[in-house]
Amino acid sequence: MIGLGTYAFLWEHSDRVASPLSLVGAFERTRELGVDLFQVCDYAPLELMGQAELRDAAAAARDLGLTIELGTKGVAPERLTRFLDLAEVFDARLVRSMVYAPDSRPTLAQAETWLRGILPAYESAGVVIALETYEQVSTVDLTHLVATIDSPSLGVCLDPANVVARLEMPRETVELAAPHVKNVHVKDFAFARQPGWVGFTFTGTRMGEGLHDYPHLLETVRPRERDADGINEIVEHWLPWQGDAETTVRTEREWTRATLEYLRST
Repeated sequence: MIGLGTYAFLWEHSDRVASPLSLVGAFERTRELGVDLFQVCDYAPLELMGQAELRDAAAAARDLGLTIELGTKGVAPERLTRFLDLAEVFDARLVRSMVYAPDSRPTLAQAETWLRGILPAYESAGVVIALETYEQVSTVDLTHLVATIDSPSLGVCLDPANVVARLEMPRETVELAAPHVKNVHVKDFAFARQPGWVGFTFTGTRMGEGLHDYPHLLETVRPRERDADGINEIVEHWLPWQGDAETTVRTEREWTRATLEYLRST
């Protein structure tokens, strides 16, 4: 299933625009675009909501016919327990996370111990933890961790853009992670020369215009053929600020439409 995530609304959610988009507003925008899935990922206000506000947001998603996934950072037991509770509120069946969080950098052995401790609860609830590929943990180590634990409720959230910062090749990451993928983050990316030719920036770009070989990902991971496994494709962006709020939000919306068109045509 194709979905949108909060990173597709990064600038609209931010305080750099006059009227930041609410979570329910993002839900409504998602339905307007003909999309049935939304991933609430690294959305700080979520953890500040009281129970009544959470229930209202979950009810709004249900009324709109949206399936919800959640996303956080870290594998500390208290963090994953909190998000399992939130998953129950939103009827979510997937929690994307990362091995490290800003306040927690466990060794891989410690991460394994923590995950083994919490996974029985996730298995009982029918919720999957998808650990994202990114530069702080090698793809080899991440996939080894997932394979060693060998739980149906543990897998990989595949984002080939992140690993470039570790000098890993996106295509190789796709191939290593493919057997373990439970979720895909969809965005294109490219290098551009800095002014003065003194280096490069690595940022997002309009889908289909960058370096991401998405047909290779589709052929290797086959998320649509494994739809019964719930391997969803979540649209997000790395859109740099475009100089002013109006231009940035307009560009963000255009990238979202372009990515949806790309995914629907492949």
